[in-house]
Amino acid sequence: MNIHLLAVYVVAVFLAMIVPGPDMMFILATGARGGPRAGLLATAGVASSEIVQITAVAAGLSALFAAAPAAFTVLRLCGAVYLLYLGIQALRSARRGSPPAASPAGARVSGRYAYLRGAVTNLVNPKMVTFAVAFLPQFVDRSLGHVPAQFAVLGAIFIALEALIDGAVGLSAGRLGGWLSRRRARQAVDASSGMIMVALAGRLALER
Repeated sequence: MNIHLLAVYVVAVFLAMIVPGPDMMFILATGARGGPRAGLLATAGVASSEIVQITAVAAGLSALFAAAPAAFTVLRLCGAVYLLYLGIQALRSARRGSPPAASPAGARVSGRYAYLRGAVTNLVNPKMVTFAVAFLPQFVDRSLGHVPAQFAVLGAIFIALEALIDGAVGLSAGRLGGWLSRRRARQAVDASSGMIMVALAGRLALER
């Protein structure tokens, strides 16, 4: 690996990770409703999807999108529709605002649901696809050879930072879930995340 490129890559990924996006907002809302376990499983679902996408890039996904731009457009629109769905669901949850006594912190979100929805949320997120296709290959030094191994190292670093940052978000939201519920702040979390997701869906749909 090129050490200079690797250092720049780590800094760039860290900065990208701490900016709230669809994955982080979903993990935050899931942890707040379902507890620490649900937050961590949502993170695991997101990370699993990222492994698939990074592996696909290493196998030649970038060449596919270069040859067929329409494929990326279809994926972008599907992602916008799914984000809109998530946003509407979050806003509906905020509007219902069931009493805390009727809705324990861990009763509303199953581990399987958190994991699978985290995976789908990331899988249809064009931001992640763009990152994997356009950004990741820039840090591969082809002159050094062993390109698949370089992709593997870069992918492992990305997943490790994902688990560290978004995992901390999900865990913290889960531990504060009971307190947030008593303060009726869960409605605020759902409302804010719902509005952000709807806005992101609109942005994705209008991008050219």
